[in-house]
Amino acid sequence: MREQPEQQAPPVQRLRIRYAKRGRLRFTSHRDFSRAFERAVFRARIPMAYSSGFNPHPRISYAGASPTGAASEAEYLEIGLAQVVDPADVHRELDEALPEGLDVLEVVESPGGSLSDQLTGSRWRIGLPGDADLAPLVERFLAQETILVERMTKKGLREFDARGAVVSMRAEPGPGGTVLDLVLRHTVPAVRPDDVLTAMGKVGELKHAGAPVLTRLEQGPFDELTQTIGDPLHVAT
Repeated sequence: MREQPEQQAPPVQRLRIRYAKRGRLRFTSHRDFSRAFERAVFRARIPMAYSSGFNPHPRISYAGASPTGAASEAEYLEIGLAQVVDPADVHRELDEALPEGLDVLEVVESPGGSLSDQLTGSRWRIGLPGDADLAPLVERFLAQETILVERMTKKGLREFDARGAVVSMRAEPGPGGTVLDLVLRHTVPAVRPDDVLTAMGKVGELKHAGAPVLTRLEQGPFDELTQTIGDPLHVAT
């Protein structure tokens, strides 16, 4: 009879972490990042709490990861610790252990509850090379009630409404082209910035001279009344 595994003690402290994906590290997949983060935790000697079972793993909860290829200033995760530590020390040690381009921006004690439940909206900057005036196309897009797009998911090809998730969008001149400022509600299935670009192409010709450059600027609790995104690390409890 197989011996039962030792039961691990629950975490005595939980920390929430905001980090960025910058430069070439925007092409890091979620799987690649999780491996890099676990190595950084080990190198930094963070006193992690571990799960129980035959294959214990460090208690790390990832939430709202951006798509591969997108840069971000607002990625979040939560870790469970076996000892109480100073969040400032964890910030410094993890930032030193992670490669440049995966940058720790803030570490705070968790107030409890679900981090994922706090991530209900996000703001994006989409850089589109070229000299086309996209303001009229944005206006036509926002005038629509529903725009259906298709995307391959883990469950196969899915059709969903990309327009309903868009809170606001505006086109502005940017370096070498146009910048779209986009605010999205987080829906199920999730609507990504590239889905919005696909939807724009359905209401008019979307002219740009190169690959879009996607950057998530904010992510957090979306307030329908004020149409703003809050800070998930400093929510009122």
